[in-house]
Amino acid sequence: MEVEGKIKVIGETKEYGNNGFRKREVVITTEEQYPQFLNIEFIQDKTDVIDKFNVGEKVKIGINLKGREWVSPQGETKYYNSIQGWRIEKVSKNANQDSSIPPADQFEPVDDLNEEDPDDDLPF
Repeated sequence: MEVEGKIKVIGETKEYGNNGFRKREVVITTEEQYPQFLNIEFIQDKTDVIDKFNVGEKVKIGINLKGREWVSPQGETKYYNSIQGWRIEKVSKNANQDSSIPPADQFEPVDDLNEEDPDDDLPF
């Protein structure tokens, strides 16, 4: 899966436990009718892939959805989800444009807009 958005926050790399488990979080804001703020975590050797990115840049991130089950000592079961990133790349400014549409400067101008065409039978 992939998500696109603008980087809002780049967190610091944090280490957990005695085994040296590393995690770094990035928050992106999606660009849609109802923007979403997605917290994406990069773990272990993937924490370094964020180093070349800055807040405000548009990016596309390859993600995996992770879920786990936890049973409390009282027997209550809870479920947790996370979004784990594994690849990140900049989105170019023209990436969202349809490549089959030529740029505006490749269209020919219309010279005779005010002349009436006798074969034109449109009512407007």
